[in-house]
Amino acid sequence: MRSNDIMVLLEDVVPASCQPEDALRDPSVPAQRSDNKPSAIVDDEHCSEPDSPFAVSSGALVMMVDDEPLMLELVQGFLEEAGYRSFVITSQPSEAICLLQERRPDILLLDLSMPTVSGFEILAQVRAHEQLRYLPVIILTAEHGPDAKLRALKLGATDFLTKPVDSSELQLRLRNALAFKAYQDRLADFDALTGLPNRRKFLFDANAKLTSATLRSHGCALLYIDLDRFKQINDTLGHHVGDRLLGAVSQRLERGLSDIAKSSGSANSKLEVNVLIARAGGNGFAALLPNLHNLEKVDIAGSIARRILATFNESFNVEGNELFVTGSIGLAISPMDGTDAASLLKHAEMAMYQAKKRGRNCFEFFSVEMNVHASERLTLENQLRRAVEREELLLFYQPKVEVASGRITGAEALVRWKHPELGYVTPAKFIPIAEETGLIVEIGQWVLRTACVQTQTWIKQGLPPLTMSVNVSGAQFKQRKVWHAVQGALAHSGLPAQYLVLELTETMLMDNASENIEMLHELKELGVALSVDDFGTGYSSFSYLSRFPLDELKIDRSFVKDLPADQHSVAIVGAIIALARELKLRIVAEGIETQQQLQFLKSRRCETYQGYLCSRPAPHPLFANLVRRQPYKEAFVQSRSE
Repeated sequence: MRSNDIMVLLEDVVPASCQPEDALRDPSVPAQRSDNKPSAIVDDEHCSEPDSPFAVSSGALVMMVDDEPLMLELVQGFLEEAGYRSFVITSQPSEAICLLQERRPDILLLDLSMPTVSGFEILAQVRAHEQLRYLPVIILTAEHGPDAKLRALKLGATDFLTKPVDSSELQLRLRNALAFKAYQDRLADFDALTGLPNRRKFLFDANAKLTSATLRSHGCALLYIDLDRFKQINDTLGHHVGDRLLGAVSQRLERGLSDIAKSSGSANSKLEVNVLIARAGGNGFAALLPNLHNLEKVDIAGSIARRILATFNESFNVEGNELFVTGSIGLAISPMDGTDAASLLKHAEMAMYQAKKRGRNCFEFFSVEMNVHASERLTLENQLRRAVEREELLLFYQPKVEVASGRITGAEALVRWKHPELGYVTPAKFIPIAEETGLIVEIGQWVLRTACVQTQTWIKQGLPPLTMSVNVSGAQFKQRKVWHAVQGALAHSGLPAQYLVLELTETMLMDNASENIEMLHELKELGVALSVDDFGTGYSSFSYLSRFPLDELKIDRSFVKDLPADQHSVAIVGAIIALARELKLRIVAEGIETQQQLQFLKSRRCETYQGYLCSRPAPHPLFANLVRRQPYKEAFVQSRSE
């Protein structure tokens, strides 16, 4: 939760009068912020020097391990005079690690010379522990020799004091170590850009809340909120504006979620609501809603999701720019969708992506089917990465037929994946995966090279010269790798450039149209033909269309399927044919399946068609047989299924 992800933990807490004064002691209680700046975790009342940037944190939990109870009592007295109030004390060193894991103190005061377990052993275990390794440890020992001091420091001791301890020095060293720990915790748990808790801290705190809810037999709902089209703001206005917008969004969500939570509480309850905002990467947010007792509470979660979306209705003013953003929300419910924060977050994110597929600015609940689909997709993605090297990809060829004569004049190369276990995987399943992962560039280069080799092979075998149409992916086009790929494929195969047709979509051409004109001319200089695929389904500017060095327009099958009965389709297809004729472009109609459709194309003088009326896409041997049966007179249907 690929850059600008923010998470929010929404929790109810005890009444304000019962809350601890210092938020440091309870990690689920965030420090109050003003103007998006972190609060100082200090208590000025106990600061030994009023102007010092350091101050005593009275809420800090201090743990002491010493086999001499009298020394423990003496040190505790020193620290209580300095303002410390919370202690974990043991004279049994064998209990130290268990107590450290259970109580998680803010600092450890440790003796070295103790029976059964020495301070050196405890220190080594602390530094080897995943959650304790950065805990400040001050050594208090009667050992004065340099060897003991060096050994302790090598093991990771933060500071070293010898007994008898000077109370003032102990207080200052303890204060400074805690101040450094607060800064260290800030770096580890908070985001530098927004000052908000990060993903790691959110997961830790959310797990604690989920455990508490489970003990009370309550459920929770986790909402994953993702900003829509945030990348466009970064790309258009710059990342500094995007960063400022994230800060503004986080503050609005903090206020909005707090208001929503308070208004969603029981009418008889006077409890305040604790809102924890966190940033975790990407451009998403999350909210954990506690105490869902039944299905009615699930409905409340949906209602809250709607209210969260409504908080985006008002624009954001960032550096003089009025910006409107929307969000897509996914919801996961515990315990049915997961019992830990990581699982709920993952499932809520899956649901959020489903909401984006529905059109964005909406919400979706997680379902088991989503998880199954995601697992299948991940498996396919991993297998697809090896499909090229394992020669599992194949090319099928669909004939392009001259309407007037019935002669096959060309083919469109279509990639197929013959999975060793699943059989043929439909393009609708693996092409979107290839596009999202960037594998489409590698696959596209393989298709281009293989199609050119096959066309040249047919020419050598004596088949009539055919044009070969190859689809160019948006990723290939944007990365400006097409020219080199085409040049390499032509050189490798020996195919004359006049037999290669590159198919590009309207959307691809119109994205940075002025820059694309130059690249299209460079491709034309290689001698290849250029075709606009699925014409009419995207957005074209006629002024640009006339400036693009094009050779062909392909009418999308959506306009052809209802011909000739539907008059709107008749009008649209007729207009496209007339436009192409004026621009001196060849016309290809896709999806022709009936003789009635073919007769209509003849009446409008459309030049070429593709479709099942002639043949489904076929492997190269069957396609070659079709060409040898020239001229095409009757429909050759179902040469081979995809």
